[in-house]
Formats: sequence, C-alpha cells, structure tokens
Amino acid sequence: QVQLVESGGGLVQAGDSLRLSCAASGRTISNYVMGWFRQAPGKEREFVATIPKDGRSTVYADSVKGRFTISRDNFKNTVNLQMNNLKPEDTAVYYCAVLIPQRVWGQGTQVTVSS
Repeated sequence: QVQLVESGGGLVQAGDSLRLSCAASGRTISNYVMGWFRQAPGKEREFVATIPKDGRSTVYADSVKGRFTISRDNFKNTVNLQMNNLKPEDTAVYYCAVLIPQRVWGQGTQVTVSS
C-alpha cells in the first residue's frame, strides 16, 4: 500500500515562501486524487487544495487561493504545495493525503509563520 511522507515545513516570517513536498512510496499515485490539508491547534483539520490525476482541475480553499499552488510529478511520484506570501494564520501542521481511491494520510509537517 502507499505511504506518504511530507517535508519542507519550517519556521518563517510573514511574507515568506515555503515549498512542501509529499513523497509517495509503495505504489504509484499517478491515478490517485491527491490533496493537502492542515490543522491548527484547537481546530479541525481543514481542506487546503486538491489535484486530480491529470493535474489540471485543481481546487483551493478560499483562504489560500492565489497564494498556494498544488502540483504533482507522477514520474517522481510526488505532490507539492508551493506556499507564497505566508501569513501567521497559515500556521498549522500540513498533511498530504490520498483522497481517491482510499483515504491515506501522511504524518504531517509543521509550518510556523511569525509576524
């Protein structure tokens, strides 16, 4: 079965950029619908972005639209999240996930944005 490992999180200042990567192993994710979610302390895990297998019809939460970009590289078996103009409210643990055909979560990576 597929395993997901996120990387690229860290401590940055408001206005900075980060690129998160999700490395999949165990099987190819080329035919999977993938997504990114995040969870801040005391809050529910929320949707950030999703990408279909063709990589074209991406969908974003309103809170990140225009700042974040989700992409995939099926040859490398990875999904990425480019985050620009980060804000303190973006602080959360970010999770990569398989949405279709079966829900699978990564372990998460911490993103902290200071003022």
